[in-house]
Amino acid sequence: MSILSYNGGAVMAMKGKNCVAIAADRCFRNQAQMVTTDFQKSFPMGDRLYIGLARMATDVQTVVQGLNFQLNLYELKESRPVKPYTLMSMVANFLYEKRFGPYYTEPVITGLDLKTFKPFLCSLDLTGCPMGTDDFVISCTHSKQMYGRCESLWEPNMDSEHLFDTISQAMLNAVHRDAVSGMGIIVHIIEKDKVTTRTLKAQMH
Repeated sequence: MSILSYNGGAVMAMKGKNCVAIAADRCFRNQAQMVTTDFQKSFPMGDRLYIGLARMATDVQTVVQGLNFQLNLYELKESRPVKPYTLMSMVANFLYEKRFGPYYTEPVITGLDLKTFKPFLCSLDLTGCPMGTDDFVISCTHSKQMYGRCESLWEPNMDSEHLFDTISQAMLNAVHRDAVSGMGIIVHIIEKDKVTTRTLKAQMH
C-alpha cells in the first residue's frame, strides 16, 4: 500500500458563480482499521479562505500547525488578512522546503478574494507545485472515481445551492466506492457575505 493511502481521506473544492465550496470526509483509518469518524481535514485560513488536507494524518496536523504559525506572523507583520494567491505561495514554499523528505499531504486551497470577491481554486503536490483551475480540484485516494463524478456533474456559473448539490453528490458517489474514506462529509459554501457549513451523512462502513 502507498504511504499516501495509509490513512485514506478525500478533499474536493469546486467553483460556482461568485462562490466556491470545499468538502472533506471525516474518516481516519489505519489501513483497514477504523480510528475515528470525526477527523478534521478542512481548515479556515482567514476570512473566506480554506485549505483542505488529506492523505497522511500526522502530516496533515503538522502542516496545518506550521501554516497557522506562518499565517499569524504574516498578519502580525502586514496588518491585513492573507490573500488566496499569497496563501498559495506560502503553502508552496512550506512544502518545497521539505521536498527531499516531503509531508505526505496534497493541499487544496479555495476561497474568495476579499477585494474583488473573485473565486480562487488551487491544488498542490507533495513538493509544493501549484495548479490553479476554473472548475474543481481534488486530493484523495480514489482520484479516478472522483474525477469522473466531477467531470459529469460540474457546470459553469452554478449558484450556491446548485454548487452545494453538485459537490455533495460528487463526494458521496466517490467515497462510497472507496474503503478508506467516508464516514460523513463536511461541506463549506463560501460566498461574498457568509460561509455556510453543512454536515452530510454517508455510509458507515
